[in-house]
Amino acid sequence: MAFVTVPKDLSKVKSKVAFNLTKRQIICFGAGALVGIPFYVFTKDILGTSVSGICMVLIMLPFFFLAMYEKDGLPFEKILINYLKFLTGNQVRTFQTNNYYSQLEQLEDFEQKEAKIFESKIRRLQKRKKE
Repeated sequence: MAFVTVPKDLSKVKSKVAFNLTKRQIICFGAGALVGIPFYVFTKDILGTSVSGICMVLIMLPFFFLAMYEKDGLPFEKILINYLKFLTGNQVRTFQTNNYYSQLEQLEDFEQKEAKIFESKIRRLQKRKKE
């Protein structure tokens, strides 16, 4: 009897198009092949097969990196864009705390002022009644 493992988090499951590769991986590998193979074909007579093969691999590595690298569900270019936005964004960040003690002090001051105003109004009313 065959057993199939089912992941617990289905949001991380990527749909595979062909050869167990996602559409993104196929596009990146294809772009790498479109750049690397012609480079090898045109330079193997000039540089030699070993050197042009190594250069082809080095040229194709960024495409492979873009196809395979993913951190926290984000591909590399989105991580790079977020990082550049952070670097070029507003560098002044204010840190504000919610100081409950100062709020209590302000409330107490307000209540004391309110009590003084209330007492003065009561005194005025009492003076008017006496007159």
